[in-house]
Order: sequence, then C-alpha cells, then structure tokens
Amino acid sequence: MLLNLLIFIPLLCAVAILLGAPARRTALGAGIGSFLLSVVALLTYDQKAGGFQFKSVTPIAPEWGLNYFLGADGLSLVMLFLTGIVTLAAVWVTPKIETREPLFYACLLFIAAGAAGAFASLDLFFLYAFHELALIPTFLLLGLWGSGERQTAAWKITIYLALGSFILLIGLVDLYFAIPEAYRTFDLTKLQQLGADQVISADAQSRPYLFILVGFGILISLFPFHSWAPQAYASAPAPAAMLHAGVLKKFGLYGLIRIALPLLPEGAKHWAWLLLLLLVGNILYVGFVTLGQKRLDLMLGYSSVMHMGYIFLGIAAMNLVGVSGAALLMLAHGLSIAALFALAGVLREKRPSLALDSFGGVGKSMPWLSAAFGCAAFASIGLPGFANFASEVLVFFGAFKTGAGAGQTWHFQLATICALWGVVISAVYMLRAYRSIFLGTPARDTAGWTDVGKPARWPVTLLLAVLLLAGFAPKIFLNYVQPSVQALLVK
Repeated sequence: MLLNLLIFIPLLCAVAILLGAPARRTALGAGIGSFLLSVVALLTYDQKAGGFQFKSVTPIAPEWGLNYFLGADGLSLVMLFLTGIVTLAAVWVTPKIETREPLFYACLLFIAAGAAGAFASLDLFFLYAFHELALIPTFLLLGLWGSGERQTAAWKITIYLALGSFILLIGLVDLYFAIPEAYRTFDLTKLQQLGADQVISADAQSRPYLFILVGFGILISLFPFHSWAPQAYASAPAPAAMLHAGVLKKFGLYGLIRIALPLLPEGAKHWAWLLLLLLVGNILYVGFVTLGQKRLDLMLGYSSVMHMGYIFLGIAAMNLVGVSGAALLMLAHGLSIAALFALAGVLREKRPSLALDSFGGVGKSMPWLSAAFGCAAFASIGLPGFANFASEVLVFFGAFKTGAGAGQTWHFQLATICALWGVVISAVYMLRAYRSIFLGTPARDTAGWTDVGKPARWPVTLLLAVLLLAGFAPKIFLNYVQPSVQALLVK
C-alpha cells in the first residue's frame, strides 16, 4: 500500500490538476505527501530482516508471468527518498507560470510518479514502462516552457532518449532469451536469485550486457552519447532540470546495479575495459569542456554529465565498497545538482542569459543566495562534510583496490587516477563560476537586486541539510544500501 501511495499520489494529483484542481496548491500537497511517505518508508523498513519489503502483487497477464509487482529493498528506498525530496523542492521553487500552468505542474508530477514507479517495480516490464511514462512530460516541459534553443534541445533529447530506450529494450529482450526457458520470468526477485545461481552461461552474457550498457548509457549521458544533456538542462525550466538531472537520470544507474550486475557479471567483466574508457571520457573530456563554458546553465549541464563518470566507476568496480559508494553518490549528486539548478533558476529570473561575465558582486545584494550556492558548489566539488565526498571516497577505494577481476586491476587503478584529476577540474570550474557571479565589483544593476524570500529558501535548505547529514553520517544511508548491494553481487 505504501509504495502504491508513492506512485499514485502524484499521478492522481496530476490528473486532478488537469481536471481543474488548483495547480500549485495540489502539486505542493503531492510533493509534501511523497516526501513524507518516502521518509516513513525508510523509518519503517526492517533493516534486520532486509530484502524486499512492502510487497504487493496485482496479476496482469499471469499466463505470461506479467504482474504489477511492487516492493523495495534498501537501495530502492534511498532512490524513492531522493525522488520525494527533489519532487518537493522542484514544485516549491517553481516561479509563477504564465501559460498553461496546470499542464506544467501536471508534467512535474507525472515525472515524479514515473520515477517512483520505476524504483519501486519488481517486474521488469513495469520498471521499463514507468521510466517511459516519465520521459514524455520531460519533452513537454522542455519544448513548451524552456528557454533559448528549446525546440532544438527538445528534439535532440527526444531522439537520443528514444534511441537509448529502444537499444535498452533490445538488451532486455536479449537478456530474457539468454535465460534458460524453464527459468524465464519478469520477476526481479526471481531474476536476482537466478543471478546468484549463475543460470546464464558466461558465453551468453556478453551481447545482452553490451546492449544494456549502451541503452542505459545513452539515458545516463555516458560519453560519447552525452551531447543531448547539457543543452537540454540549459534550456529546460529549473524544476524540470532538477527532476531529470537529479532523479530520472539515476534510473539508468539503478538499472545497471539492479539488472546487469547480478544477472550478467561475466558480461560486465568482459566489457569492463570499454566502460572504463568511456567513463574516463565523461570525467576528463567532458570536464575540460565544462571548463570552457561561459554560461552558468551550460556549465551545470556539463558538470552533471561529468559526474556520471564517478558513479560508473563505482559500478564498474563490482565490489561492495565501490557499488555502495556509487549508490550513495547517486543520492548525493541528485541533491546537489537539484540545489544548483534551483539557485540557477533564481539567477535566470534576474539575468536570463546566465552569462558568467554579466554578473559580479551579487553576493553583496543577495547574501543568502551566495551562501547557499557556495554550499551546493562545495558539495558538487566533493568538499569533506558533504555526501559527495563520502561517496566519492568509497568509489575511489572500491575501484582502486580490486576492480572487476584478476588481470584488470591496473586498468581500474589508472581510471581511478584519472578520476582524481577530475576532482581538481571540478574545483576549478565551480569556484571560477562562484567568483564570477558573487565576488568582485557589482555590475551596474546587480546592486539593487533583492535576496531570495524566506519561504523560497526552505526547499534548497532541505536539500543542503540532507547533503550535510549524509556527509557527516553516511552510515545512515549506507545501512540501507550495503545489504542490498551485497545481495546483488555474485559471490
């Protein structure tokens, strides 16, 4: 029941808004409800018992083994918590919408419902279907309410993500037929057990893993399939960028952990060299491109792409430390990039171009915004005390120590060294942007700007507070994540 509420509260509220309910008030109520329910789910989950809890099954086509099957383990619950908190923040920071306000808020809630459904589904078909549900409103938000070259960005993201979804579907079908006929099922709990029993031969794992990696990789913006993301985030309204970069992009990473690692471990080892090469492209190539950006929105878009490389590194390590670090970094990155896009949205209202050289001295007139942006930037860089630091350390240790198997250790060590240089690159572009916007002599008109109002400060404060909580006490979330990851890794 609890997981159904997490999915259907935003879904039904979106329908109610389209039918005439007060848009902002209803959406904010749905956001608050989703957030509180995700906290309740975390607090009531029995960590000692572990495994999947809050299960509910509704038969759809039993003869085909297709069921509407929900359940959550610790990993799922952390992702549902991320969905709830970012949804609340995204709705809360939304400025006044001049045109089609009901449709705007409905689209935000459809994304939230799709993400929650994907993270809570224990049926492979519905996991895929819920994600597709969340993509459609993303296109609408970008095409109808975006800025700049929004039409180009909307078409580009549509083509890329449709292609990624199609390739992923091919990979999932290939995976289904790679399983011996007597064991074929859509049930993720049974599939996890099949992975533990190693029923898929090593020779049959290579091809489906490659399809799944490329499919998820396009959805996640893995280099070189990343070019859709920066322009889309730069053109999208801030709440849409918060939900997609902060939550929806994590679906692909979650899918790799949930599906590829337990079922196709030999395929993952076979293609480890390719994943390492591509993730280094995310960190170094995209990192250097980020250094060259002259606009805040594009810089944040490229930064989000760059940081996916660290999560891929943790997943590629295929050990408890690395994958747990990747899962914690999914939470940390989701919170920090959502806060940064929210604050960039405030600046866009003052200076639509967001050109870095058009600001200067904003910290004097907007001290709270300056402090909040500084905290979010420090979190993104990986400053100690924030969740990003704790998770990146786990990723680096996990990747450097063991890697995917004997004979490949040096590959992982080299990739880890490259990733460490990425931290330096992150610090350079983020601190330079902070200096350009908030420090120095105020521009002619910035001296008269007013700071963020007190009610609008709460959503960003909430995101930063959780970043600090997970930074100083990462064990709070690792206690949920690590048992789930341990169960997914093939012994």
